Amino acid sequence: MPTESALVAIIPEAEDLVSSFRDRFDPSAVAAVPAHVTILYPFKPPAEVTAEVLESLRELFARTLSFNLSFSSIERFPAVLYLRPEPEEPLRNLTMMITECFPEAPPYGGAFTDVVPHLTIADIADAENLNVIAAEFARRAKGRLPIKSTVKEIVLMDNQSGRWRVRRRFALASA
Repeated sequence: MPTESALVAIIPEAEDLVSSFRDRFDPSAVAAVPAHVTILYPFKPPAEVTAEVLESLRELFARTLSFNLSFSSIERFPAVLYLRPEPEEPLRNLTMMITECFPEAPPYGGAFTDVVPHLTIADIADAENLNVIAAEFARRAKGRLPIKSTVKEIVLMDNQSGRWRVRRRFALASA
């Protein structure tokens, strides 16, 4: 496994509903990543996250107001079942601001032209199995959506130890 880092918004309010699915069907959960919305992945190799990089991130996030999210819509990519955050703009804006500061770290390595903010429930390539998971999740989610969360910090995680761990937390400005 390559040594990587990521910037994420952790969504603890979603854990109760999504953890049993993520534990079975999302490799990032198995690697110790909590329920989250990715802001930028991959960021920089951990060895390149210097004190100067950390200070730039701290300054950037300190100028960004905290924001509320609501997760009420269950959506799909071809191999991913996810909850869609609303509004998406604060998340997209954070991604754009970071990539403007660090153009060498495009979202998902530049693999996608449009980055769609999402909270992964299941990540499997078997479309038929994903249909079954989607139906089970919809039943379990009935009456439990929307999930509301206030994003007050962005978390830098890395997998230097072989599992993902929090390396630094960056506070957003109070709204």
